[in-house]
Amino acid sequence: MTASKNYTKWFILFALALVWGSSFILMKRGLESFSSVQVASLRISLAALFLLPVLIKYRKINLKKYGLGFLLAGVFGNLIPAFLFTKAETGISSSLAGMLNALTPLFTVVVARLFFKGKTSTMQIVGVLTAFIGALFLLSGDKNASGTDNLLYAFYVILATICYAISVNSIKHFLDDVNSVAASAWYFALTGPIALFILFNTDFLEVMQRNPNALNSLGYVAILGIIGSALSVIFFNYLIKVSGAVFASSSTYLIPIVAIFWGFFDGEVITIIQIAAIFVILGGVWLINKKKEKK
Repeated sequence: MTASKNYTKWFILFALALVWGSSFILMKRGLESFSSVQVASLRISLAALFLLPVLIKYRKINLKKYGLGFLLAGVFGNLIPAFLFTKAETGISSSLAGMLNALTPLFTVVVARLFFKGKTSTMQIVGVLTAFIGALFLLSGDKNASGTDNLLYAFYVILATICYAISVNSIKHFLDDVNSVAASAWYFALTGPIALFILFNTDFLEVMQRNPNALNSLGYVAILGIIGSALSVIFFNYLIKVSGAVFASSSTYLIPIVAIFWGFFDGEVITIIQIAAIFVILGGVWLINKKKEKK
């Protein structure tokens, strides 16, 4: 890899961390007027509409060869996580959701090992166990919710990170030779109609008419859908191709820091235990990536 490409991949990594770290507070703002289902379906629908001109340009593509990859990446990388994260944020803080998102590299390695014949080193196994222990401490330190509800809503985020791991590995395995812009357009072409159908089977139009804050919330979700989904997915696909699935998923090193900043700024309670736990998780992620770095 040339020096310019190396700088580019790091720039994209930091930019994605900033965008995705901010997505949790944008979801929270959307939930001030809309239901979790509406925020998620709006996010995917707006991303699909934004990429429609791109889809027209790349309409001629071999779906027999790439269709499965598009479907897996679209459903597990965008559609399902969008609903899981918004549902989670109805019960836990946006900062905790962002911190738990740091588990993505852990599941990226696990999914690669179980379903894509990836090799796992002893160091990576230690990293997985370390990150898992950190996640347990992270949940125990949350003061924004309590009891079984806390665990249930946190589980939605964990399930979303597993979906992300399936998507990341699918992109690397099935779509490695597809243009990242074309691939992103097709992800949302397959999931956008589903999201639109769900959206217009809710009271979305009534909320827009009756809720005075609905337009502001729609603006936040539009930023979330266009920048946080459509554009960022294009760059994420490119990053996977030039640097690999594990490096790309390592944007989660920085996502929790951004999410914590927004959560603190928004008055959410962030405990010392959680701060310590996120360092444990990121330490585990570092161990998971150590073998990759040596290569």
